[in-house]
Amino acid sequence: MKNVTSYILFLFLFTLSPVFSQQKSEKLKKEQAQLEKQIQATKSLLETTKKGTEKSFQELQLTEQNIRFREQLLENIDQQIKATDNRIQDIESSIVSLNTKIESLKEQYRAMVFYAYKKRNKYDRIMFIFSSDNFNQAYKRMVYLEKIKEIRLRQVLLIRQNQDLLAKESIELNDQKQESLKLASTKRAEREALIADKENQQQLYNEFKSRENELLTKLREEERKKAALQAEIQKAIARELEEARKKAEAERLARERAAKEKAEKEGGVAVVPKENVNDAAEKFGLTPEARLIGTDFTTNKGKLPYPVESGTITEKFGKNPHPTVPHIYTYNNGVDISTAKGANVRAVFQGEVTSVLSIPGAGKVVIIKHGNYRTVYSNLQDVYVDKGTKISVKQVIGTLLPQGNISIAHFEIHEVKANSVEKLNPSYWLSN
Repeated sequence: MKNVTSYILFLFLFTLSPVFSQQKSEKLKKEQAQLEKQIQATKSLLETTKKGTEKSFQELQLTEQNIRFREQLLENIDQQIKATDNRIQDIESSIVSLNTKIESLKEQYRAMVFYAYKKRNKYDRIMFIFSSDNFNQAYKRMVYLEKIKEIRLRQVLLIRQNQDLLAKESIELNDQKQESLKLASTKRAEREALIADKENQQQLYNEFKSRENELLTKLREEERKKAALQAEIQKAIARELEEARKKAEAERLARERAAKEKAEKEGGVAVVPKENVNDAAEKFGLTPEARLIGTDFTTNKGKLPYPVESGTITEKFGKNPHPTVPHIYTYNNGVDISTAKGANVRAVFQGEVTSVLSIPGAGKVVIIKHGNYRTVYSNLQDVYVDKGTKISVKQVIGTLLPQGNISIAHFEIHEVKANSVEKLNPSYWLSN
């Protein structure tokens, strides 16, 4: 009975141990696949930018992004190798333990078989029972002999079960060793690719450093365009909110007049429910449907699709250091996503188009309302929607302007509050 209990405990620990490592392994493999996909997409864009007659700033940005992806991938692979090595050690330790246990069980079984051999004469069994002092003792001796037989059979079962576990452990050990070799090979290849990317980065950096004055002139022009774009976006949102406020105010006055007319007819006092004007939804007259969309938008934070089918973020939200000119920074109100030339732009969530703008030098801009949230899509060449158009998730709203051999989608998210409009970091809202 003691052997059975210890075996059950051993089996429980044996089956539980790989569960956590398996979950971690699957998570790391999923991250690896995602990083490899991002590297491939960035690599494809890099190959496209290199077809130009001169080195482009986009090539440097894409190279730096690819370096970041490769460094993350190498870190991921190192974690997988460490986890695999730990699993190999656990399996090897388990195999030693199983072999020891099997030998112990076999030794016990040999002792029982030898005892059974010595007592093989059926008359010995009968005499052992009949020589009892009383019936109760005879019964106990019968039970004892049956228990010995049962234990012997159970011992055989334990030996076989442990041998099966040993076989499974041996197979997994081989699989883990093969996985370790595969990861080591992938790591070597990624290190070589990382070195090549860094060499290319240095070449680009040196070339752009020699053109520092030219870059500063272009940078000032880009910043001027950005400022003009932001001014137009802010004006568009302000106009929309003012229109909504006026509409809500007109509806409120209409309700008051209706209540007053009704009271005059009935000879009573007009009573109009007070509104919470501090609530942005009330202040800007959102319909119940629009409020629901806004709530759904919030709950989908971190799950929204990218505004382009494939691409990589080459300029993040907020303050960004210039890659070649020291002590120079740019500020991004959203994210810039490098993608294929002329790629389609799609809505990240259902909503309603509130503005379609055309800005000289910055292409066209589409603003979509999602309750109290606004998503902004810039650098568009063609637009397929109009103000008031109802939009569904991933619906194509236009195409991007070409920038060299690629295109860059500029994407922003704004939240309308009672007394302000706040710019949000899109990276926190888009799915990984």
